[in-house]
Amino acid sequence: MQYVHSWRAVAAATGAADRAAAEDGVRLAYRSAGLAEPAEFVWADSPRAAVEAVQKLTDAGRSVRDEVRTRPWAEERRRMYDELGPAGWSALWSATGAQLWETTSALADRIRAGVMAGLTAEPEAESAVRLVLLDAVLGQHDAAWLAAFDGRGGRLDGLAAVARNAGWWWPYERTVVMSERPEVLHRDEAGRLDSGDGPALAYRDGFALYAWRGMPVPAEFLAELGTLTPGRIRAEENAELRRVMLEFYGYDRYLTESGAEPVHRDETGVLWRIPLDGDEDVVMVEVVNSTPEPDGTRRTYWLRVPPRTRTAREGVAWTFGLRSESYAPLRQT
Repeated sequence: MQYVHSWRAVAAATGAADRAAAEDGVRLAYRSAGLAEPAEFVWADSPRAAVEAVQKLTDAGRSVRDEVRTRPWAEERRRMYDELGPAGWSALWSATGAQLWETTSALADRIRAGVMAGLTAEPEAESAVRLVLLDAVLGQHDAAWLAAFDGRGGRLDGLAAVARNAGWWWPYERTVVMSERPEVLHRDEAGRLDSGDGPALAYRDGFALYAWRGMPVPAEFLAELGTLTPGRIRAEENAELRRVMLEFYGYDRYLTESGAEPVHRDETGVLWRIPLDGDEDVVMVEVVNSTPEPDGTRRTYWLRVPPRTRTAREGVAWTFGLRSESYAPLRQT
């Protein structure tokens, strides 16, 4: 549906917020909830800085998140459910919000975790930060559920306007704390945070998240990727980071440069095994494409297979969902 594309862009938007438009959206959300407009707006450069700003408020009044976000969303969902019926609502959600939900909710979870890690050096600070995060409205990262209601009534127009123009925000009776959007966002084809040469998500004040294909990594770890050697990979004690190193370095290159010996070969290919301390072995099948390239060469592929694999045929068969005795291609292409 047309709304999915526009809301996907909202969820991934970077760059400076349109502060005036976002503040107008907040005022509309307050009026729609039957509340007086807030008297003050406080802007922060990131969700982390916004949490710090909230903790410094002295006369903001109580949180009105339930009135401006939770209750309208629940009531509109009930209205649409009653209007469309269970099947109709399920179809609407599948065509709109469900297409954005997984990636946006995962990103929001990562931001929360990053804020917690950055502001809770002392254990006693954790509960206070967690409570502040519970008061947040996610702005652009509420795109999934806002997509389902776009064009179906004006009750959520204020929330939608904020989402299109700003990041996370914290609504209180008299004061609203608002966050800028990120300046940098890099994701892989699956929508996971992913960058091999810098932060995958970064805000203007330096708050940043580092990740390789969705896995959180330390900033200094990425700086080391360009100088990896097989010895350094073997020496890494953290199994998850070692796996990232192998993916970045390349399994075929690692096997070649580490002097590995194949454990099995047959007419289907060559089976290689990389033993890893504290982790399951990495097992790969090396196969050669039977169809030559335009220049006459034949491309080599490396297929990762389960650690239990014992023969090349078994590994190749597994990639087709077959047992080795059932794999008997009449013609290779």
